Amino acid sequence: MLDPQPQNRPSSALAPALRTARAANSVAFALQGFFLAVILTELPQMKDRYELSDGLIVAIVALISLLAGVGSITAERVALRWSSRTALRVGLLLVAGAGVGIAFAPNRICAFVVLGVYGIAVGMVDAGTNMQAVFIQHGYGRFVLVSFYAAWSAGSITGALFVSAFEWLKVPLWATILTAAAVVLAGCLAAGQRLLGTDEAEAGPAEHEPTSSVPVRIFLIFGVVIALAFAIDLAVGNWSALYLKDELLSSPSTAALALAAYQGASLLGRLTGDLWVRRFGPRTVVRTAALVGSIGLVIVVAAPGPVAAILGFLVAGIGLPVIAPLCFSEAGQLTSGRDLDALIARLNLFNYAGTLVGGAVVGVVADAANLRAGFAIPLGFAVVLIGFARIFHTRNGARPSPVEPATEPA
Repeated sequence: MLDPQPQNRPSSALAPALRTARAANSVAFALQGFFLAVILTELPQMKDRYELSDGLIVAIVALISLLAGVGSITAERVALRWSSRTALRVGLLLVAGAGVGIAFAPNRICAFVVLGVYGIAVGMVDAGTNMQAVFIQHGYGRFVLVSFYAAWSAGSITGALFVSAFEWLKVPLWATILTAAAVVLAGCLAAGQRLLGTDEAEAGPAEHEPTSSVPVRIFLIFGVVIALAFAIDLAVGNWSALYLKDELLSSPSTAALALAAYQGASLLGRLTGDLWVRRFGPRTVVRTAALVGSIGLVIVVAAPGPVAAILGFLVAGIGLPVIAPLCFSEAGQLTSGRDLDALIARLNLFNYAGTLVGGAVVGVVADAANLRAGFAIPLGFAVVLIGFARIFHTRNGARPSPVEPATEPA
């Protein structure tokens, strides 16, 4: 049975490199969250500039998600040929380059092309950061992966505040995006060389069985959990403000607080997530996180007014966002070396399946009924995640076999 929390600590020679790589990869996670938030919060301005319909906006978001899957596969190929560090650096450079293209795109067609390039870049960065995160966790010999997602949340919040400030200063759209692209480029150049190279990561022999021997059932279950977690996350991001404004009749400024509450709680949960996992084990943390998230979404669905809904989103944000990083953490115990690059890249594809489901299914239900009914969908996903907690290790390292479910009490 694999040990989910190996007690070995990094050697004194390797420790400085690990600390440096951890900081560098945190920067990469933050840059990804930062620029994605800039793009999403600038969509209304892009809509006006390129005369886009609501349907085209949805198509753009879907395009980015689909091409991000292509980017994840591309990152796998690059990592297998060179390293995860190379895949991540190329992805960040593509993000910066796409930002320049978006800033100066002269028409709708050009904007679609560069947004497609950005979608590929998103996939490469997502896969590369998660590969590096798992390798770094292997080096530390203890859970540290959730903290990287805290950096993503911090970057996302920073990106939203960045756009808010630039909009208040009436900075043109092109200048805002160009500045954000410059931030990504500067961060890539500063942090890229400090990531783990092949000598510290992929060059090592596989610690466990190769990827080809990873049980398909285990792989698919982790993939489904990732998809459900990201579906909930995108549903909140896409529909929370509209829910408060259209269903609960709040003001636009109040409606924006729903996502702020969720993201703020998400940051808190991710900052403390590794500590809880070390103390109680992944299975207990995932089960508790899904339960807390379910309670929060019950409050959202039953909310009589905006204040209750905001409270519900805050409660949901405390738990749910820690689940996806723990999937990558658990999967990272199944193999190592270049096999690990391939495994993480393939699991990352479920991220984009989840975002498509979260955007599409909630929207379809909302269109057929209302957004209150629409939010019953992510609530159902959260309840399902409670049951999936059994596939994670317990505190003592035991995981149910790929055939038999866990039988110990909840």
